[in-house]
Order: sequence, then structure tokens, then C-alpha cells
Amino acid sequence: MSLSWILFVVVASLVAVVAASYLVEALRPAPTPPGKLTWAPDIPILYADIRGVRIRYIKTGAGPTLVLLHTLRTQLDLFEKVVPELAKSFTVYALDYPGHGYSGIPKARYDADFFARSVEGFLDALDLRDLTLCGVSIGGTIALIAAGRRNPRVGRVIPINPYDYAKGHGMARSSLLGWMIAMTSQVPLFGETVMRLRNFIIMKAVLRGGVANPASIRPALLKEMYEVGNRHGHYQAFISLLRNSASWEVATTLYGKINLPVLLIWGEQDWARSSEREHDRGLIPGAQVATVEKGGHFLPLDRPRELCELIIQFAGKRM
Repeated sequence: MSLSWILFVVVASLVAVVAASYLVEALRPAPTPPGKLTWAPDIPILYADIRGVRIRYIKTGAGPTLVLLHTLRTQLDLFEKVVPELAKSFTVYALDYPGHGYSGIPKARYDADFFARSVEGFLDALDLRDLTLCGVSIGGTIALIAAGRRNPRVGRVIPINPYDYAKGHGMARSSLLGWMIAMTSQVPLFGETVMRLRNFIIMKAVLRGGVANPASIRPALLKEMYEVGNRHGHYQAFISLLRNSASWEVATTLYGKINLPVLLIWGEQDWARSSEREHDRGLIPGAQVATVEKGGHFLPLDRPRELCELIIQFAGKRM
């Protein structure tokens, strides 16, 4: 067999795989936005227009304002185990970022600044004031960015496992499959093809890499977070986030400007290394630090009771 024929076969095979990936993506059934939360059917699902993007959110409880920010590739349901308890002490808000959950999926550069501006736009649109901004992973970094920008609406922040190290490739530490997705996403065409060929087994393994105990995530929640990825434009937004991942580490340049009370919370088994945790603490003036034993990256799912206790103790009193 000649070299030219071999090259032809290889190229034709690659073209076939790419074409097949488009067909697979086109045939995926997009989920219908739920009318109720399965874990809290009495909490209404609300929507707000934030800078031209439809944002899904919830509001429940009474007391000082607490805004919860989820991780990358999840949604507000990440907080299903903590919202009912926190609502006894706070007026709790939780939202889906653009390109996540059931919020709109605009064509944009999904970097740290985009997400921070989206969250700040949410606070402005709902005119929330004197609030505690509490986020996990990129949510923790968003909270720190808002504090570093001296956002007047934010009174204190609780970053949980902030995602601001390793040039934003922390997800690669979650599992072998997490590493594969993080790395392949950086390659044009190849990254999109791999993402279009994703399946539930792969996504389940990646998401379970975020908890210390795999049983911490309900199978139904795993399935919903996977199926949300079938929404038109969702995988492109996720790839954009991964390709702009270095922006999360760049955001740490703002930490030294923070002049608010900060409680840094780490899961004992989070992806961040000890040196990276100490780096954050050194950057944030006067930051308090707590570590939750037997907790992973998705701490609200792994150790909800311990997390609620820390949040209530730090932010339960009106400022």
C-alpha cells in the first residue's frame, strides 16, 4: 500500500469521525427546563434578564442576603443539600451562570471577567445589597474578584475551594477522564470533536471526581447535569471556558485589594495543593481559613452540614 493511499485513508477516517460527531450532537435530545426543583418543589424557579441573557435563579428564606455561586459545568442544584438549612438563617439566592444549567447560552468569551460581570449584573438587576457572596470553585474566585473590585453590594465573601491555580487546569486533577477533557479541549477541532462525542459514562466519572465520596451525588442529579449539556450551544460554551481557564489564575492579582471579611473554606481532599492554598491565604489580607475533613471539590454535596455551620457562623449576623 502506497504512502499516499495510507494518508488518504487516515484523512478520510478523521473526516468521517468529525462528521459523525456533528450527527451525534444533532441527534441529542435537549432537556425541557423543569417547572419545579425536584429537591425543593416549593421553591419557585425564577428568571431574570441580565445584560440580554436569561438567567435562571431561585430565592428562598429570610434574613441577611446570601448569594450562592456554583462550580464550572454544574448548576444551582449543586446546593440542593444546603439551601433548605441556610434558608432558615438567610435570604438565599442561587443562580445558573450563562452557558450553564438552564440559563441562556450567549456567544461570548467565557473567561473569569465574563462570569464576574454576569454575577455583578445579577446583583445589580435584583438590587441586592449588604450581601454575602459564597461560591464554590470558579464561584469562589468570582466572589473574590467582586471583593477585589470593591463591589459596593458585597459585604463579605466565602470562597470555597477557589479555582485559581495551575493555569485553570485544576479539573485535570479530578480523574483521568477529567485530565483528558481538560487537555483535549485545548486543541482546535479535536477538542470540539471529542466534546460532541461525550457520553454519560465519561461525564459521570468527571463529576464524581469532584467529591470525596461518590455516593454524595444523587444519580438523578448526575443525569440532569449531563443532559443539560445537550442544550444547543452548551458544549461550545464549556470549551470556551476551558480554553480561557488561565484567566482564573490571573484573577488572583485582585486579591490584594480586598478589604472585606473573607472566610476561605477548603475541602480536605480538594484538588488544590497545600502550597496553592497557602498562596491564596497569603494574598488575601486578614483572611480566615477553615478546612472540612473528608470533603472534596463539590463541598456542598460532600459535607453539607459542616459547610452550613461554617457559613452561618461567619455570615449569620447582619452587617
